[in-house]
This record gives sequence, structure tokens and C-alpha cells, in this order.
Amino acid sequence: MSIIITDECINCGACEPECPNNAIYEGAVDWKMSDGTDLSGHVITPSGLSIDADAPQKPISDDVYFIVSDKCTECHGFHEEPQCAAVCPVDCCIPDDNHKETDEQLLSKKNFLHS
Repeated sequence: MSIIITDECINCGACEPECPNNAIYEGAVDWKMSDGTDLSGHVITPSGLSIDADAPQKPISDDVYFIVSDKCTECHGFHEEPQCAAVCPVDCCIPDDNHKETDEQLLSKKNFLHS
């Protein structure tokens, strides 16, 4: 499953540079699927979303840092545990029960992002 950042986030930014997929963005900041990945042009994300990887997307949150679930692999293939959760001083990076994924799905997503 993906990780989410709860409203308890204090906007310290510790998590953002730790993400190997560039899935974490500051609140109110546009994001791109191509940021920190090998993706370019039109792609179909693992969740089935048809998107231009190079086009700016609207922020998921305006108030706190956020994680793009289609880019989050819980650090599978990179680290033993999600690095955002490991460095968060207020423990607000938690599993997203609405985006449950198996280890195989997370590794497949990693391969999709970094082919």
C-alpha cells in the first residue's frame, strides 16, 4: 500500500529528499509523474490513470506535504522500510488503507517508474 501524510504534518520537509521516487511534494506545489523517474510522454499508471508524465498536475494538498500514490513504492527495491516514515519527527507518514498493494505490485510499480 502507499504511504500518506496526515494533517499532523508540521511541514518540516524531512521526508521529501528521502523519497527515491520523488513521490513527495510540498503542499500547494504542482507535481509531475516524470519528476525523479524515467517516465516521459503519455503513460498509463499502475492505477490505470492515463496521464502526460511531463505535464504539471494539481497539488493533492494545499496545506501539508503530500505523496503521489502512483509514485509511492514504500521504498521497495531501494530500502527495507519507507524512508519518509523513518525520518518523520511526528510520525505522520503512515500506510494508506485506501491503496493496499502487495510486495509484487510495489516492485512492479518501481520497475514502471525506473525502467
